Amino acid sequence: MKKLAPLALLLAAAGASAQSHLDKVTQQKQLEVCTTGDYKPYTFLPEKGGYEGIDIEMAQSLAKSLGAEVKWVKTSWKTLVQDFNAGKCDIAMGGISVTLERQKQAFFAEKLDTDGKIPLVRCSDVKKYRTIAQINKPSVRVIEPAGGTNEAFARAHLPKAKLTLSHDNMGIFQQLVDRKADVMITDASEALYQQKRYPKLCAVNPKKPMQYGEKAYMLPRDDLSWKLYVDQWLHLTKASGEYQKIIDKWLAVKK
Repeated sequence: MKKLAPLALLLAAAGASAQSHLDKVTQQKQLEVCTTGDYKPYTFLPEKGGYEGIDIEMAQSLAKSLGAEVKWVKTSWKTLVQDFNAGKCDIAMGGISVTLERQKQAFFAEKLDTDGKIPLVRCSDVKKYRTIAQINKPSVRVIEPAGGTNEAFARAHLPKAKLTLSHDNMGIFQQLVDRKADVMITDASEALYQQKRYPKLCAVNPKKPMQYGEKAYMLPRDDLSWKLYVDQWLHLTKASGEYQKIIDKWLAVKK
């Protein structure tokens, strides 16, 4: 008996498992998408109106390729993996960072972009908060969304700083402006986006992040058929220029 190649073994295992999300979505014509709705420019839910952002438009593109409609599933950074593994959605989208802890419980599609953690501070304080050593002091007030990789970074690298967790991610930026906090550690992409909307805030060293990171869409673990489809769809949206057009549209918006 010939030995099967590793990919063939994976495909055989996938075929023997439960129904793929690929079949589920195409049959039910509904793509269930977990997203937080609080992370511009990737995902945002205004008080009035529906979801918007880079990954919201990408989710709609994915659904269209499958002949399906999107059903949004509201989650939070703290409950993202829990909600995902409870079977509430087919895919999680919205500026999600790839981590080994998340990888233990889920698949990730091919990476979207590289990113990294940097400080977002008042422009007048840029020289004060350039390094971990400068920020990791009891006198420095760090503010982060509850749950997620920003909080994890702060707890791991800034144990001496005064850490405040917020359940209102979008309100953090005004708190920095109002001097109710000094530093937010976040992904360079978010910091660069928000400094355009809050002229008093500056992204510190966005080209030299404190920690390397990647962003990707989260997929159910062990569903290889679904992962291969999403990877191919993503490859084609990048090759056709569709992905870049969506990126350019949102990064050029001024609100």
